[in-house]
This record gives sequence, C-alpha cells and structure tokens, in this order.
Amino acid sequence: MSKSTIKLTEYSHGAGCGCKISPKVLGTILASQLPVFEDPNLLVGNQTRDDAAVYKLNEETGIISTTDFFMPIVDDPFTFGRIAATNAISDIYAMGGTPMMAIAILGWPVNTLPAEVAQQVVDGGRQACADAGIMLAGGHSIDSPEPIFGLAVTGQIQLAELKQNDTAQAGDKLYLTKPLGIGILTTAQKQKKIAPEDINIAVDAMCELNILGPAIAKISGVNAMTDVTGFGLAGHLIEMCLGAKLNAQIQVSALPLLTKAKTYLEMGCIPGGTHRNYESYSEHLPTLTDEQKGIICDPQTSGGLLISVAANAEQELISLLAKNNVPTKCIGTMTNASQAQLVELI
Repeated sequence: MSKSTIKLTEYSHGAGCGCKISPKVLGTILASQLPVFEDPNLLVGNQTRDDAAVYKLNEETGIISTTDFFMPIVDDPFTFGRIAATNAISDIYAMGGTPMMAIAILGWPVNTLPAEVAQQVVDGGRQACADAGIMLAGGHSIDSPEPIFGLAVTGQIQLAELKQNDTAQAGDKLYLTKPLGIGILTTAQKQKKIAPEDINIAVDAMCELNILGPAIAKISGVNAMTDVTGFGLAGHLIEMCLGAKLNAQIQVSALPLLTKAKTYLEMGCIPGGTHRNYESYSEHLPTLTDEQKGIICDPQTSGGLLISVAANAEQELISLLAKNNVPTKCIGTMTNASQAQLVELI
C-alpha cells in the first residue's frame, strides 16, 4: 500500500470531536455511587464539565491538566496529528493558561496501516506543540482497530486570571473567536462532496491555535470562557448557562460561519454528532429550523473560544480581537434566568 494513497478517514467510523460520546450518555458514565474524595487544592474538577482540571500549587499559581484525542478528521496524516494536538492544547488556553508540555496518546492498527504513517501523525503533533512553544515530551501507544491520536497537556495559570465556564454574569456580551461549520465541511469531505478548492477552509481553522486565551484572560471584565468543540455552540453555551444559572440570547445573523458552510449544509453534509447534540440539549433550546440546528449543534473540532465579557470591558476585548484578525461581532448576551429554555435565538 502506497502511503500517498492512504485516506485516514476511511479507517475510522467517526471523525474528530464528532466522535465524542453524547452528553446524555456521558452523564451516565460519569455518575458514581462511590464516596467522593475531596482535595481542597483541586480548584476545578469535572463538576461543571469545564475544559481542564486546575490544581492549586500556592496562592498565586495553579497547574492545568487536560487530555483530548480522537479518530481522523482529515486524510493527510501530518495534518490529522496537527489538528488533534491543536485541539488538545486549546483546553489550556480556554482556561486562560499557558501550556508547559504535552504527552502523546496514539492508537494504531499496526497490521492495517504502516508505522511510517503513524510517524507522520506524531510529527503533526510535534508541529502543533512547537507552534505553542512546548515540547512533545513522551507518550503512550497501543495497537487499536482504528487510528487514534491526541495529547495530554499540562499548563500553568496565574489563579487571578483563571477563567471557567460557569462564572458568566447577567448582562455579559458573548464573542466567538472562530467561525462555525467545521463539522459540516469535514463531513462534506468524508462524503466526497467537497470541491477541491474548499478542502483547506476547515483545515486552516482547525490548525489555528487559540493562543490569544491568556491575553483574553488578563482582561478583568472577561467573566467566563470555554472552547467550542464536539458539543457544538449550543452544547457549550448551555453548559455555561447551567453553571452560572443564567439564560442566553443568541443573534443568529451575527454568528460567524466558515465560507461555504451553508452551501454544504444544504447538500446534506450533517455530522452524526449534530443529531446527538440536539437530542442531548433540545430541552434547553427553542424550536429550531433545520439550518439553525445544523449550525449551532454542529460539532466543532479545534473550535474557537466562547467568551462572556462584561459590557464595560467589551471594547477592550474588541480591540484585542481586532488587532489579531479575530471576529469582533457580538453574537449574544447572557441574561437573568427567566425560562426553562436556556437559549433564545433572536
């Protein structure tokens, strides 16, 4: 088998963060009857399904720990490794932290795919780590039926700048740093419907590090932050609402979209994760059109940061985003809890 003819997406049943177990099923898995061991230095655990765990070292500093891995979302091995690593590192940035080092997680069907292809995947991970200024310091591998790659990442945070997903305030404005539609375009590629000139639209977005996270966290009026990945904008926003006991209004016309996302959505390029996300979160959503569902429930891989910022700090955030060529349009507002449906579309 020639390495140049291998298409990695043909060796997996899912793709990228669309492989995530649905939120409802995950809730069953995480439920436990065992007594909870308490550690007062664990500042952030899995109670709010935040992006990473945070452990207090002293009064000023904490350690951030996260892991993320998935099956191929693109055919090219190097690009797959780079996207998977970029996605994992994003959890550190989403907490406002700075990554320190990473450990690789590799599952490989050694009797089906050449080891040289896995080497290219790992090299893609090394490239993303280098772009983030950290070492890929080691890892662990297994022989698995499908190719899997990702990272466990360790970071550090000044506790005064720590951002969580459950600390939004009523009146906060919402911003999203990357366009939506990654799941739509990658599904178009998997279905062999994508035009050659459109292949790199989603790839370029997925390879972009959320490196602005620490700078955004330094803005005192940024009250909450998370990254938008497999549960889509709807899922991660609902987690933000549940944690803060607030509602949210989203201005649909303001949502940033990848070029051609609506075109491929109309062609039926809808990931399975979109339906799983809607089924898990529909009780918190209003009645949606097919287009609205396809956009706000679309599972993102290596998606952007969702930021909840106080109105008096909004201009400071806009200036930072604009300086770095990041979308600067407000997509919505956090509001006082007033109805069972947590998210309202306007």
